[in-house]
Amino acid sequence: MQKVNISDSVYWIGVNDRRTTLFENMWPLHQGVCYNSYVINDEKVAVIDTVEPGASDEYLDKLEQIIGKGKKIDYLVINHMEPDHTGAVKSIRHKYPDVAIVGNKKTFEMLEKFYGITDNLHEVKDLDEIDLGSRKLKFYMTPMLHWPETMMTYDQKDKILFSGDAFGSFGTLDGGVFDDELNMDFYESEVRRYYSNIVGKWANFVQKALKKLSDASIEIRYIAATHGPIWREGVKDVLDKYDKWSRHETEEGVIIVYGTMYGNTEQMADVIARELSQNGIRNIRIYDSSKTHASYIINEIYKYRGVILGSCAYNNDMFPSMDSLIRKIENS
Repeated sequence: MQKVNISDSVYWIGVNDRRTTLFENMWPLHQGVCYNSYVINDEKVAVIDTVEPGASDEYLDKLEQIIGKGKKIDYLVINHMEPDHTGAVKSIRHKYPDVAIVGNKKTFEMLEKFYGITDNLHEVKDLDEIDLGSRKLKFYMTPMLHWPETMMTYDQKDKILFSGDAFGSFGTLDGGVFDDELNMDFYESEVRRYYSNIVGKWANFVQKALKKLSDASIEIRYIAATHGPIWREGVKDVLDKYDKWSRHETEEGVIIVYGTMYGNTEQMADVIARELSQNGIRNIRIYDSSKTHASYIINEIYKYRGVILGSCAYNNDMFPSMDSLIRKIENS
């Protein structure tokens, strides 16, 4: 394995998943997804989050190649308890039985319920620190990004924010790992699709987290999320995007979505689109609710200012695909 350094002592040890077709068994992955984990090889060794269960062997091999055989892990930091980031926790505990698991009170409540782990826990609260030798890790509680226990970890030496799912993206890391190593045209949309479908419902908590980071006046050179590219060149850009999206600031444009059996509602959508165009609206997107997955429609709703939904009747009710879409919009 070629080592991927973020700095002299900090490494990416994530894995790509090109097999899973639906993220959380709901959201299409047309270009896969990656599960990012990190190791800090200082006087004390800290691992930040893990990966999904099916990748444990590959993951442990990467970890051992970085720290060396026979060296122990001192800390396993869990920023987020979702199984795609804690799937290798039991494997790590088996291989490194003395590792202390770092998390907050809610983390440990879930850890016991998910994996039956109740010992060798190191609880942290907001602004607590852990000393690794040449650096300290500082912890920021950021609940509901996007689970109750979520937190972020800040490496004060290398100015790396390990952000959990926040600032993440769908898509594998094909060759490049940092944003400035990749063609970001693809990720531009997938970062927003990830935000709008996974994080967007909790916009008020996003604003609280951004304010907390701003008030802390910390320098952030890298944002290392648990999915998608490591932000190096685009740190300010992705922070600004999260601020914009969580304030529900949108661009001029209209999304029209129809549900139809025989095409009549589609014709209505076309008439409306033409009228909008005649009145100067240039960004118009029309979608068939039966053919386009809701995650792509919700992604566009987060981008454009206007939304028009049209449905035929079906058994004295709304057309099923439109009914399903509206439920998903309500939860995004």
